[in-house]
Amino acid sequence: MDRGRIARTQNMMTLLPEQSTSRWKAASLLGVVVFLSFIYFYEGGGWNQNSRFDLLRAIIERHTLQIDAYHDNTRDKVHFQGHYYSDKAPGLVFLAVPFALAARPALRIAGWDPDSPRGLVALSYAVSAWAVALPTVVAGVCVFFLGLRFGGNVTAAAFGAIVMCLGTPVWAYASLFWAHALVGSCFVFALVSSLKLRDKGSARGDFLWALAVGLAAGWATVTEYPAAPASAMLAFMALAQVWPRGAAARWRVIVGVSVGAGICLLVLLGYLHAAFGSFRPSYTYYAPESFSFMQQQGYMGLTYPHPDRLLKLLFGCSRGIFFASPVLLAGPFGLWWLWKERARRAAALAAAGIVAYYFLFNSSFYWWKSGLSFGPRYAGASLPLLSLGLAAAWSRATPGWRRVLVGLGVCSILLALTAVSTTSQLSMQDNCPLVHSTWPAFWSGELALNRESMLTVAEARSGGRYGAFNLGQLMGLSGLWSLIPLLVIWGIAAWLWTRMHRETVQPSRVAD
Repeated sequence: MDRGRIARTQNMMTLLPEQSTSRWKAASLLGVVVFLSFIYFYEGGGWNQNSRFDLLRAIIERHTLQIDAYHDNTRDKVHFQGHYYSDKAPGLVFLAVPFALAARPALRIAGWDPDSPRGLVALSYAVSAWAVALPTVVAGVCVFFLGLRFGGNVTAAAFGAIVMCLGTPVWAYASLFWAHALVGSCFVFALVSSLKLRDKGSARGDFLWALAVGLAAGWATVTEYPAAPASAMLAFMALAQVWPRGAAARWRVIVGVSVGAGICLLVLLGYLHAAFGSFRPSYTYYAPESFSFMQQQGYMGLTYPHPDRLLKLLFGCSRGIFFASPVLLAGPFGLWWLWKERARRAAALAAAGIVAYYFLFNSSFYWWKSGLSFGPRYAGASLPLLSLGLAAAWSRATPGWRRVLVGLGVCSILLALTAVSTTSQLSMQDNCPLVHSTWPAFWSGELALNRESMLTVAEARSGGRYGAFNLGQLMGLSGLWSLIPLLVIWGIAAWLWTRMHRETVQPSRVAD
């Protein structure tokens, strides 16, 4: 061990109790604020979320996988042997089932009929909060601690976590009953578990952390079929963490990852067999008139990466990630700096590999704009991993460049806020919907624009407004005034953060 590492270790041992407490306080504050920011907005219905909510209702109301009773509210469905099914992988819905079962009696206690349109909207809001927003919050807290692990201070780690959650399209995806935020969270959990394998522990610990890798990475694939290659990358990363420790450690990791992934595979294959009597992905059952490009263009719409699409996914005004979140331009530089450090090379390589895979995948898909979306939705699951480079970028930046990063971060958060406040489901036909539609609507106070419901057509026609809303509107506020409670939450959080920082710095100076 070199002198620098010994000094860092000794310093860490000296300050560990105070640092650990202050870091957990900071992480808890970040988690609470981000969670409240996510659930402040309800984005309403659409084909994607309706397809999943229909399957959820079919399971808890009718104990079936067939969505025949609900299917008229979505085109994201397949028709097989006279019945309709969701075309989505089932992971998010299966995760949401326990929350839905718990929410129904809670609604009755509150005096709401869970089978009424109002109760169903409340149910859809609840499952979005607990099955999508909450895992994303936990992933954000993990990104905070990863920033610390990768050598950043609390400010650098908080910058990376806040930007990931509130300064990218992740905010939009975490406020919808979509799978992308959950899949990205599973990737973060698998990466964290892989890194824990690097810390020499017991044989039992090796197996359990490897099991966690298999479960997290495997559930990502249960939730979205395209996640499979990224899940495999994380499995190989886990093995690489223990490779120098010999054959015994390698086999423990192989068995642990295999058991976790095998459980997830059984869940997925069991669902496919129960629904369709085979193990083919649900997307292969589209009727010829539905999404014809899935049958006519390559394999289920996939051909090869198109350079022009890739450039538009990166820099374009319609779906470009660096247009929607300019602060993420620092992400690749941060991952590069992490890669240059041997101890962090595997994590940086896995993160960069998954980001590259998803953007190449998105640019290979015929319908690359991904329908109504904020940012490159089909690459959305990779954004938490791209954000891992932000803490490293902050740590390496000069004071001048840090001011630039702050400016880009504020701009990115404002862009995300305008999207979730108006609608996160931006037009596919508009070549620059943020400029042409979102910004004018936001600054004129036209918020919660989506009138689509997650209810069936008949239920939505029964009266009442069942589309998008924010919590300020439920309090009776309108226009931009409806965002005041959210800004108050942010202001209180900023005051608490400043106070915690002062309390942390003062004892450190005394110790010095």
